[in-house]
Amino acid sequence: MDFETATQKAKSFTKTPPNEVFLEFYGLFKQATAGDCNVDKPSAIDVKGSAKWNAWNANKGMSQDAAKAAYIAAYEKYAPQYA
Repeated sequence: MDFETATQKAKSFTKTPPNEVFLEFYGLFKQATAGDCNVDKPSAIDVKGSAKWNAWNANKGMSQDAAKAAYIAAYEKYAPQYA
């Protein structure tokens, strides 16, 4: 499975994953497509934005190819539960 296929399939999960799973996907997707986090951290008042920033920044230093592979692995891990 390639990265693009995994992203499309993850978007079509029939069950909504919990926030921590969503954030795992989000962080890996951003790392795979944009590289290291390149935006300022949102204020603590922006809880959702801060969580997304933290998820992306947690993958700092990971290559884009490694992030794509990790995203595919995450999809394969969670697909039985949410697809």
